[in-house]
Amino acid sequence: MPAQPTGPTPTRFAFLGPEGTFTEAALRSLGPPSEGGSVPAASVPAALAMARSGEVDAAFVPLENSVEGSVSPTIDGLAGGEPLVITREAFLEVDFVLGVRPGAGLADVARLGSHPHALAQTRGWVAQHLPDAEVLPAASTADAARLVAEGALDGAVCPEFAAQRYGLEVAAARLADTPGAVTRFVQVERPGRLPAPTGADKTTLTCFVADRTGALLDLLTEFASRGISLTRLESRPTRERLGVYSFSVDCEGHVADRRVGDALVALHRLCDEVRFHGSYPRADGRAAAAVPERFADTAFGTAEGWLARLRQGAAG
Repeated sequence: MPAQPTGPTPTRFAFLGPEGTFTEAALRSLGPPSEGGSVPAASVPAALAMARSGEVDAAFVPLENSVEGSVSPTIDGLAGGEPLVITREAFLEVDFVLGVRPGAGLADVARLGSHPHALAQTRGWVAQHLPDAEVLPAASTADAARLVAEGALDGAVCPEFAAQRYGLEVAAARLADTPGAVTRFVQVERPGRLPAPTGADKTTLTCFVADRTGALLDLLTEFASRGISLTRLESRPTRERLGVYSFSVDCEGHVADRRVGDALVALHRLCDEVRFHGSYPRADGRAAAAVPERFADTAFGTAEGWLARLRQGAAG
């Protein structure tokens, strides 16, 4: 289990609902349900809004999948609106079944639904086994299962526990085109005390830069020149006009580390805006590669001391 935040422990959560989603399963994988309980939200933006308003202490939402990449509503939801910070993450291996109403089979599935990421991860299976089915997006895999139970859909690509939750039968299992896919989930809260550094941390940012030649190279240079590895980088439209983007970044390290803090200071000068989304323990517990001596905290302290002496008139 990832290390806990150093601030007050959240007791009431919002998660991407309804009940039976992978998000709920990932939240429960972190430990027993909290005293305050958890509340299913209709969408990722709704879960984030509940955290921002104080209706819940934290929101738990999907951020990226090893097959389909980032979950856009989460990335965009963090980049806009009142600030929220990530305080921990969790990984969950995902697989899918075909949930149908009792007594139904493959031949009865004319309308198939699921979350777009789940549909993308089972595209090959669906094309082979249900080539004539109408494929419809749903707010979540569990919502698709609920719609099947209510008769609005004939089949749902969903986790087995969601099929069980809504009284469905499993008509087929192991639907994923890429077995072993993993989804990354994050817990987000209103800004406060950050999780303490553990030596195996991650920092998430959104950088808004002007539309100019070399903007991305300048941004990457600030990380590379300090020996900071990026674990995720992607561009997102700012919705101002075509061709203007922000960059969503995950990097190794904690804002309390001198090299990470120094990079953030440089990015603050370089970018139009830098939105800090938190520093938190890595779910896999994997420590960053050994830091070369020139990037260690002590090296920054030594360099600052040298500069201070120069400013006081000492010889260089």
